[in-house]
Formats: sequence, structure tokens, C-alpha cells
Amino acid sequence: MAVHSGKGTSEYKERTRVVVAGRDPAGQHGFVNMPPFRGSTVIYPTMDDLMHRRGRYLYGTRGTPTTEALETAWSDISGAAGTVLVPSGLAACALALMSCLKAGDHLLVTDSVYRPTRNFCDTVLKRFGVETTYYDPLIGSGITALMKANTKVVFTEAPGSQTFEMQDIPALAAAAHAHGAALLMDNTWATPFFFPPHERGADIAIEAGTKYLGGHSDLLLGLVSANQEYWPRLREAFDSMAICAGPEDVFLALRGLRTMRLRLGEQERAGLDMARWLEARQEVKKVLHPALSSFEGHAIWKRDFLGATGLFSVVLHPVSQQAVAAMLDGLKLFGMGYSWGGFESLIVPFDCKDYRTATRFDPGGPCLRLQIGLEDTDDLKADLDAGFERLRKAKG
Repeated sequence: MAVHSGKGTSEYKERTRVVVAGRDPAGQHGFVNMPPFRGSTVIYPTMDDLMHRRGRYLYGTRGTPTTEALETAWSDISGAAGTVLVPSGLAACALALMSCLKAGDHLLVTDSVYRPTRNFCDTVLKRFGVETTYYDPLIGSGITALMKANTKVVFTEAPGSQTFEMQDIPALAAAAHAHGAALLMDNTWATPFFFPPHERGADIAIEAGTKYLGGHSDLLLGLVSANQEYWPRLREAFDSMAICAGPEDVFLALRGLRTMRLRLGEQERAGLDMARWLEARQEVKKVLHPALSSFEGHAIWKRDFLGATGLFSVVLHPVSQQAVAAMLDGLKLFGMGYSWGGFESLIVPFDCKDYRTATRFDPGGPCLRLQIGLEDTDDLKADLDAGFERLRKAKG
């Protein structure tokens, strides 16, 4: 097999690219998979090589064959100039923001952002002298009115965390770039397979590899990719802070990459099946799934996205918290736990009314976020059906 460094796979179709990108069996003594290189020190053959830092690898914090394999593959898939790997999705958000901001800068963040990202902006960035303003996720090109002379970043997440508002990314990118600001996007829900971030205008894209890339709920990883303009400053920030992903997690992510596209397709199908079934339930007031024609942001999803994943939310008709607990506590297949993107189905209640500041979220009933895994959907429906029966009895 020839070397596929991640830069020479454009002639292949998507399913082939994800299998071969970043692989070099000839350089691995014929073994199919890149092994996890564990190490800090790299030995130089001469003092002159050491003094001039000659060598493909310099030190563990600067990369290994394992990290390079995933970085080059992800850059190829994302259409990026370069990618760095960090220990978690939140670390990816933090690194991306720190690479573009300094004291005295102004930052615009969608009100539907992942809550830990909001916490980072409201604590660490605030202490460092960065001002954050939250904006209506549906603002589109109207974001121009919120720009200040010192606005340096517009941070987006589409669809929105938990509530799934669809942002008009091309419009936001055009407004940011006209102002000289960078557009940063958390693209974890769609992944580059269903939303090519740099092609749509994102300067820096963030993905939690913990989710669909890993696919088995057994690793923590963040990926940050950048276009040609922003890649040097991203790499500089990464090298300066040395926020390195562990070799075992990177190895597992590489393994997950090979089946990622197939899993996404299956979870897209299953997720839509479950969303349509839930939409017809009498207990459900609304389903928040961008691929449903009934969803407010469906037109943007259809225009800009290439698919949908297995994560979405539902709003129930008003019932007590005790009734919701009765429903969830007896579920056999749906686990209650945070994160998503693995092979197992998950469900969690949420309420973001108290911390959204730019917009009012008042859905009119309890909210549940569902992650649809790889189980048979008939079994998942039966599990939820029994849960709804418990909810009705508790409702009394």
C-alpha cells in the first residue's frame, strides 16, 4: 500500500478517504494501524542536529508519529491548513479562543453555546481582560450591529447546544470577515462530514473527538483546525501552551476514524426515525431536530448541511419533575449520562433558561436531549414507550 499522509487523498470518494487518510503501513513495518507512540524525549544523532533542532520530531509536546497521523488525516477531511490535538473538547474551545484574543479585545458568542465554553468566557477570558457579548443565535447578518472597533472573534455553534437553533454560518462569516474578525465554530454535532467548516467560512473549527470520532465513549479528545490565514497563530498558541492529547486517546481516535463515516450514516438514519416517531407522540410538544421539516431552522440546515447526526432534543407537554423522573429512572436501554456520539443511546433532562442572557428560552415544558446510538430502533421505541407509560401514571 502506498503512503497516504492525508494530503494526497482528494481523488478518492469520502468513504475511501476516511479509511486511508493518515496511514503509512510501509513506514510501520507493514502493520495496518499506526501504533501509539509514548514518549517525551527525541534523540538527535549529533550536537549540531540538536542545536539546530533538525529532525522530523523534536519533543513529545511538538508531536509524534501517532498525533501527526491523526492531524494530517483530519486536516484532509476538514479542508484545513492544519490541525492540533488537545485533551478534550473544552480544551479545544479554549485553545481556539486564546489563539485569537488578547487583553482589551471584544468577543461575540452565540447564546446557544455549549455551557462550559460560556463558563470559560465568563471566568478565564474575563480575568484576562476580554469582553464577551452573547448574541441571538438567529441573528445572521444582523450581527454587524453588535460589532465594536475591538471585536476580534465571532464564536458560533450550529446547531446550538441542547436547543438546536440553526445559525447562518456563511452570513456570520461574511459579517465577521468584513469587520476583520475571525469566525470560530464548534462543529462537533455535524462533524466535517456533514458540515465542511472551512469551506463554509469558518477560520478555525473545533470538534470534540470525544464524541463521534471516538465513537465508543472511551476517550477524551479535542481537535482544532484552521485555514491558511489562522493556522500559524493556532500552531503558535498550541506550541506555547503544550496542551497535548495522550497517545492512547489519539490511537483510539485513529481507530474510530476508520468507521466514523459509516457510524454517522447509521446514526443519522436511526436519529431521524426516532425523531419522527417522537414527533407523533401525544406526550411530546415539539421535537428539536434540524432535519425535520417542522423545525424552525430546517431551511438553513437543508441549504448548508450534508446530513444530520443522532443528537436532538424534545420538549414535553407540561408535567411535573417527578413524572419525568418516573419516565427516565426505569429506562433499560437509554442511559442517563453526559456526552454523546458513542454506540449507546443516552437521555438527559436540561433547562437552560437560567443562564441564557441574550435570548429567552421558554419551551413550555420539560426538555430532554437524546443521543441515538446503534441499537435497534424498535427496541429503543419500546423502551421509551414504557417510559411514557410511567410518565402518564405518575402524572396521575
